[in-house]
Amino acid sequence: MIHSVMVSNEGYQGLNPIEFGYEDCNKSHFFGPAVRSYWLLHLVVSGKGIFRANSKEYVLEAGEIFVIPPFLETFYQADAHQPWSYIWIGFTTDGPLPSPLPDTIHCPEAFGVFQAMKQSEQLNGGRSAFLSARLWDLFALFLKQTKTPENYVQRALDCIHSEYMHGITVEQIAQRLNLDRSYFSTLFKETIGIPPKQYLQNHRLHVAASLLVESQKSISDVAASVGYTDVFTISKMFKKHLGLSPSEYVKKHT
Repeated sequence: MIHSVMVSNEGYQGLNPIEFGYEDCNKSHFFGPAVRSYWLLHLVVSGKGIFRANSKEYVLEAGEIFVIPPFLETFYQADAHQPWSYIWIGFTTDGPLPSPLPDTIHCPEAFGVFQAMKQSEQLNGGRSAFLSARLWDLFALFLKQTKTPENYVQRALDCIHSEYMHGITVEQIAQRLNLDRSYFSTLFKETIGIPPKQYLQNHRLHVAASLLVESQKSISDVAASVGYTDVFTISKMFKKHLGLSPSEYVKKHT
């Protein structure tokens, strides 16, 4: 039996839900070959079936998600003996996805998010916003289980760019990523080209130099704004890396 929930297309930026439903499929029930103009995710709740995409065939069971991208021809069919039940959501996006999506995703934790989507049936207002929030929850799970070197380095960069003013250290960043500091430093240098400590120092100095010239704040104020403990430390770093004291740098660039 199929349950299709009416979803208004609100045109949200980011992840914009346009379709939601769930179904207990009959034996050998199939759909396609077909092409859609939007993203569609199906979570298999129980039973099993096959999914064909990109010239490949997948046998899927409970806890797995199959992904239908826009304008890709796909086919899927319930098993003849243990037909699947699934929950689906369709959405559009105005930019790149928060996380790349392969043909299939093994993510048992997503079951709770898809089940929560069913609560949207009870909402007379805010249904689209509720489903959009659940889509972000879903992508948060996908990102959580994506542990590529590039992902670790990007998270480190995000941390540096947002917390450099709080005196964040390389050791603290490695701890947040649950990585050994030595391994993290090697990974970072292989990806970015310089060690994380040097990158952090460069970023602090770059911001400090900009603040000194553009904001006309005192050296002590700038030092506190970029994570240096005192004027002596920032003066030492300027002299070592830029060859000028902070005051000399300001005179040269104003």
